[in-house]
Amino acid sequence: MTFTETGRARLAEHAATMEAIVQTAYGDAAALTVTRIAKPVPDADGVLVRVHAASLHAGDVVLLRGNPYPARFLVGWPKPRRNFVPGLSLAGVVESVGANVTSLKPGDEVFGEGKGACAQYALGTEQTLVAKPARLTFAQAAALPTSALTAQHALRDAAKVTPGQRVLVNGASGGVGLYGVQIAKALGASVTGVCSSANVDMVRRLGADRVIDYTKEDFTTGTDTYDLILDTVGNHSFSGIRRALAPTGLVLPMGKVSVASILAGLVRSLFTAQKDIRFVSTTNRDDLHSLAELVDAGKLTPAIDRTYLLHETPDAITYVASRHTRGKVVIVVKPDAQGA
Repeated sequence: MTFTETGRARLAEHAATMEAIVQTAYGDAAALTVTRIAKPVPDADGVLVRVHAASLHAGDVVLLRGNPYPARFLVGWPKPRRNFVPGLSLAGVVESVGANVTSLKPGDEVFGEGKGACAQYALGTEQTLVAKPARLTFAQAAALPTSALTAQHALRDAAKVTPGQRVLVNGASGGVGLYGVQIAKALGASVTGVCSSANVDMVRRLGADRVIDYTKEDFTTGTDTYDLILDTVGNHSFSGIRRALAPTGLVLPMGKVSVASILAGLVRSLFTAQKDIRFVSTTNRDDLHSLAELVDAGKLTPAIDRTYLLHETPDAITYVASRHTRGKVVIVVKPDAQGA
C-alpha cells in the first residue's frame, strides 16, 4: 500500500468513527471516559444527527449511578453495555436519514431527543426530533427537550391546569422547575415559585407571580394554599405538603420518588380528596412542536446555568448531581453551538 493509499485508509477509518463519552461502570463521574467509537448508522426509520449541543438532567445521574437498580436495565446488566453513551436531549444538524423518513432531510437544524447525545453524532427518529426554533441557539435548544417535556406532561396532561388555578413549583430554578413556572403561566395559572435566595430574581424573570425564598420561609407552614404543587425536590413529607394544598388540591411529586412513595400515594387516594398523581413522560413530535410554538410566542425561554465542552462531561454531570443547578447544564459538542 502506498503512502497516499495509507493516508486515505486512515481518513476513511477516522470518518467512520466519532468522539464520544462512554460509561464503563456504575458509580460517579470517574466511570465516564472520552474515546473514539464507531459512528452510529440509522436504520430505515432512523435519523443521524451531527450533535452541536446536548444537555444533562437528573435522569442521567440516575443512569450513571445505576441506582435504583431497575435503571441498569436501560444501560446494561450487570455492567454498562459496550460503548454506552449517556445523554438524551440534543440539538444539531441532520447528517443522514433512513429510507422511511419523510419529514426531515440532511441539513435540517433540529432539536429533541436521541440515543447517546454526549457524542459527535447521535440517533433519533421523526418522533423524537423536530425543527429547531430559529430564535434559539443550538445550546439553548438542547436545553429544552427532556425537562420541558416533563413539565409540559405534568402540568398540561397529568394535572390539566386551567386558567386561574394557583400553582406552586417547588424547585423553581431547577431543570424541570424553570419550565414548570413558564408552562404553568402559559396555561393561565397564577404561579408561585420556591427557590433559594440566589435564584429569586431569575425565577421572577421567568414569570412567577410570587417567589418564596425557602431559606426565609417554609411554604408548608404558611397560610396560602394551592390547587396544584409541582414538587421537583421532594424535601417535604406529604403530610407537610397537604397543609399547603386546597381541599381538593393535587401534588405532582417528582423528587426522590420510590416504589414505597407510589404505593403510599395510592393508599392515601382512598381516604382524602387531596391527591398525589403520577405520570409518564414520553417524547413525541407533536409535543416537541408545541414547545417550539411556545418559544416562538415568547412564552418559553431556556435558562442555561453552565456550559461544558464534550471532554468536560464528567465535570458537568458531577455538577448536575450536586442538585444546585440554576437552570440547565449544557454540553457544547460543536464550538459554535452557543452562537448559532
